[in-house]
Amino acid sequence: MKRKMPTLNALKVFEVAATLGNFTRAAEVLNVTQSAVSRQVRQLEDQLGEALLIRCHHQLHMTDAGRALLGALQHSFDRIEIAVRGIQQRLQPTRLHINAPPTFAIRWLLPRIRRFKERHPRLELSITSALRDTLNESGQLDCAIRFGNGEWSDVDGSLLMHEQHIAVCSPELLRRCPSSQANLQGLPLLHVLASHDRRYMTWSHWLNAAGMGEVDISQGYEFDLLDMAIRAAVDGLGITIADRHMVEQELADGRLVQFRSTQVEGHQSYWFVARQGQPLNPAIEHFRAWLYGEIGMPCESPKGQRVITGDARDYAGLALWGENHSFFE
Repeated sequence: MKRKMPTLNALKVFEVAATLGNFTRAAEVLNVTQSAVSRQVRQLEDQLGEALLIRCHHQLHMTDAGRALLGALQHSFDRIEIAVRGIQQRLQPTRLHINAPPTFAIRWLLPRIRRFKERHPRLELSITSALRDTLNESGQLDCAIRFGNGEWSDVDGSLLMHEQHIAVCSPELLRRCPSSQANLQGLPLLHVLASHDRRYMTWSHWLNAAGMGEVDISQGYEFDLLDMAIRAAVDGLGITIADRHMVEQELADGRLVQFRSTQVEGHQSYWFVARQGQPLNPAIEHFRAWLYGEIGMPCESPKGQRVITGDARDYAGLALWGENHSFFE
C-alpha cells in the first residue's frame, strides 16, 4: 500500500526544528547544515501548500497547521521509538530502565539494590531520577516510581507505600537547645519546597497533629529536595519533617532522633507505574515483586497473576522471553 505523505526525513527535520524553534540548533542536533534544514522545511511547506513555520528574528513560530502537524509527529515518533525499544529488548532482555524520585532513589532504593542483585544476578538496572518521568513520551523507560495521589490516566499504577511524616533532628541540636523539646523554641525549621514559591504543608499538618498549631513556621531554611533537608538536619542545621522510610538508616545509627512521638500519614504516596497495554515483561514483573517483598506486601501483576519471587527459576527464561518457561504461577 503506497502512502501519500511527505518523506520521513522531511517530517523528522520539521519536528526537530519546530520543537527547538531555531534552524541553527536543529542543524546542530541533526548534524547537517542550517541551509539543509531550512530547505527541507520549505519543501515540506510547498508540498503541503501551507506555511508551517514563520521565520522572525532568528526565531521560529508555528502556524496552526504547524502545531497540528508537530503534535501528530511527536506522538507517532514516540510510538515508533517504543516499538523499536520493545524489539531491542527481545535481544537484550536483561536490562531494566527505571525512573524514581531523587530522594526515594538515594535513600530507599539504592541501599537495597545489593539484595536485588543477589536475588536476580542476571538482571541489570539503569536508574534515573528526573523529577518528571517520560514513561509514555519515549521508549527510554520500562517502568517508574511516582510520588503522588495515584490519579494518573496514562499508566497502570499500584501503591507501594504511604508517607509517614515525623519530625527529626540531630541529637546534638537537642542538647544545644534543651528547652526546645517543649515548644520548638530555638530550633530552626527546615522546609521542603513543592515549587519555587510554595512549600509542602508537612510542617502545618504535623504541628496540628502534635497540638502545636501556634508555632510560627514562616521562618527557616528551604530546600527543593527532601534529601537536602535531611542532610541539613543530620548536620545540625535544624529540624525537619521527613518520611520515616527515608530516614531509616539515620534513626538506626543515631545520626537523627525523632522529636516527640507524633506521626502523620502523608497526603501523597509512592507508586509503581508501568506503561498501559505493553506486553507482559518478566523483568518488570520481577522488579515489581522484589519491591513489594522489600516493603513486606504481596504483589499482584496487572493481570492478577501472583509473581514468583524466589530464585528457583532465576533468569534462564528471560533470554527466551518466556517462550519455554513459565514466569508466573
